Amino acid sequence: MRVAPSIELTESEIKILRTWARGGKTPARLMKRAKIVLLAAQGERNEVIAENLGMHRHQVSRWRRRFVERRLAGIEKDLPRAGRKPSKREQVAHLIIETTTQTKPTAATHWSVRTLGEKLGIDKSMVHRVWRASGLKPHLSKTFKVSNDKKFIEKVIDVVGLYLNPPEHALVLCADEKTSVQALDRTQPGLPIVKGRLGTMTHDYKRNGTTTLFAALEMAEGSIIATCMDRHRHQEWIKFLNLIDRQTPADLDLHLIVDNYATHKHPKV
Repeated sequence: MRVAPSIELTESEIKILRTWARGGKTPARLMKRAKIVLLAAQGERNEVIAENLGMHRHQVSRWRRRFVERRLAGIEKDLPRAGRKPSKREQVAHLIIETTTQTKPTAATHWSVRTLGEKLGIDKSMVHRVWRASGLKPHLSKTFKVSNDKKFIEKVIDVVGLYLNPPEHALVLCADEKTSVQALDRTQPGLPIVKGRLGTMTHDYKRNGTTTLFAALEMAEGSIIATCMDRHRHQEWIKFLNLIDRQTPADLDLHLIVDNYATHKHPKV
C-alpha cells in the first residue's frame, strides 16, 4: 500500500497557507491547494481530503507531492506547459518584420495585414500575430528611422520577446540614463490644496544646475529603481548597476535592456 508523504509546516508557512485558504482575493484553485496542504499536515489521508473538498484523490495526491518537493512555490503557480511550438511563425517572422519596417507597398503609405499577406503569400492572421508580438503598428507610425544595424531584426525579436515573454525566475529591467536634466525649483514654496482653494505656486523659478538621471523600469510590475548623480561617466553607470544589484533578489536571473540591446547578466555571480 502506497503511503502519502507526511508534511511538517513552519510557522510562516502556516500563516501564509491560512491566508490563502480563507479566500478573499485568493484564486479558487490556490485556496483549494492551501486547504489540501493544511489538512495533509494534520495527518489526514488523501481519500478523506478529497471527500471533504469535493476533489479526486489523484488531484490531492499531486498537490501534496508538489508541496513536499517545492514547498509554497510548488502550489502557488502551475507548472509551465510546453504546448506546440509556433514553428511556422518562427520561419516567417523575420521576413514579415523586415518587409514591414524596410519596404513600402505600391500606391500606399503603409502595409496592412491583407496587403502584406498577399505580398508574401502568407495568411493575414499570421501577419497580425507577428505584428502584435513585435509591437508593430504601421498604420500609427508617422515617422520611423530604420536602423542600419545588420542584426536589427534579430535584436528586435530578442528585446520584444524579453518584454512580452520573460524567462521563468527572471527579472527584466529596461535601464537608461537622461543627462543634463535641469534642476529647477520655484522661488518660494507652493501652498497645498485646501478646501475652497487650489494649490498655488510662483510663476518664476531658480536654476540649481543640472543633474543626470539613471533609472531602470521593471516591466512586469512597473516599479522603478532610480538615482540622480552630478556627473555622467562610466564610474556613475557602474554605481547605478551596483544599486540595481542591491535592490534586486539574488535568486533571479537579471536581464538588462539598455539602448535596445538585450544583455543577460547576474550581478550576484
